[in-house]
Amino acid sequence: MKIKLGINVDHVATLRQARGTDYPDPVVAALLAEAAGSDSVVIHLREDRRHIRERDVLLIREAINIPLNLEMATSKDIVDFALDLCPDQATLVPEKRQELTTEGGLDLIKTYKKTSQAVKKLKKAGSKVSLFIDPFKNQVKAACDLGADNIEFNTARYVEAKTAKQLQTEFKRLKETSLLATKKGFFVAAGHGLDYENTKKILKIKEIKELNIGHSIISRSIFIGIVAAIEEMIDLIKDKK
Repeated sequence: MKIKLGINVDHVATLRQARGTDYPDPVVAALLAEAAGSDSVVIHLREDRRHIRERDVLLIREAINIPLNLEMATSKDIVDFALDLCPDQATLVPEKRQELTTEGGLDLIKTYKKTSQAVKKLKKAGSKVSLFIDPFKNQVKAACDLGADNIEFNTARYVEAKTAKQLQTEFKRLKETSLLATKKGFFVAAGHGLDYENTKKILKIKEIKELNIGHSIISRSIFIGIVAAIEEMIDLIKDKK
C-alpha cells in the first residue's frame, strides 16, 4: 500500500490575505495539487478566518475530484458549517487565536465530552472523522473510545528535536504509537512541520499510511512552481526504500 500525500493549501490563502487581494487563489492551488498527483487536499477553516474562508471551502469542494480533508475546531459554527458541507474527512484539531499555526495535538482527555459530540454529529452526517493528536498512548486509547475513523499524529516534537537523542526519542514514540493505533484498527496519518529532509525518516514507519504537508511544499513552490514541488515530494515518498 503506497503512502498517501495530502497537500495543505492554507498558506496560499495566507499570502492572499496579506495584501487583501483576490489572488493567489487557494482553489487554483487545490486543482494544481490534484493535477500533480496529490491524494487529497487539506484546508483549515479557522474560527478567525485568517486565511481559508467559507468561499474557498465551498469552491474547492466543488472543483476537485480527490478527497477534501477539512481541519476544524469543535466550535459550534465550524461544526455546523461542516455538517452542511459534509467533507470527505473532518480532522478535529485544537485552535488558539494567538497561535501562528496549530501548535499541538488535540487533548482528547481534557476535551472528551465536546470532542465526542462533534465526532458523533460529523459521522452521522457522512464524514469520516480524524483526530489530530500528539503521539501518546492515552490519546490513542481515547480516540478509540470516541469512535474516530482515523488518527493523524502531530509530528512537531519530532521535527523540532534539538539533539540526536531527542530526535531518536520522538521517532521511537511515533513508531510505537503508530503501531498501537494500527492494532486498534486506525488508518494512521502524520503531519506538522514535515519537509523534504525530515520526512525521509518518517517514511520508515510502515504503519503511517498518509502524510499531510503544507508549508514546506508551498514554500518550495515559490521557486519551482507548485506542481514541481508536489512531484518532488511524491518522488521522495516513492523512493522511500
